[in-house]
Amino acid sequence: MTAEAKKKNFIKNPLKGLFNYQWILNNIPFFLFLSALTIIYIANGHHADQVIRKINATQDELKELQFNYKTLKSEVMYKSGEEQIVKAAEPLQLMVSKEMPFQLVVPKQKP
Repeated sequence: MTAEAKKKNFIKNPLKGLFNYQWILNNIPFFLFLSALTIIYIANGHHADQVIRKINATQDELKELQFNYKTLKSEVMYKSGEEQIVKAAEPLQLMVSKEMPFQLVVPKQKP
């Protein structure tokens, strides 16, 4: 083939010489590298999804625990009120004292 015929052939199909057997053999390490990058990219996406699911589950659990904490705190505040304590002490026959408290004084003894 003459140079002019090769040039016409190249113009018709410019990729014909690019994807030959030798070129593919020379670039196998690069293709393997691209495949490894693709696998790592996909694995990273799956790992990110899994982490997001765990974060969402933890947030839901935290909201539930906060709700329980607030509920228990309000119950304790309600039950620690004076009126509720008096009601709870009635079955034990305990009453609120009407007298003022007084201080006991113990005299010091000489040794």
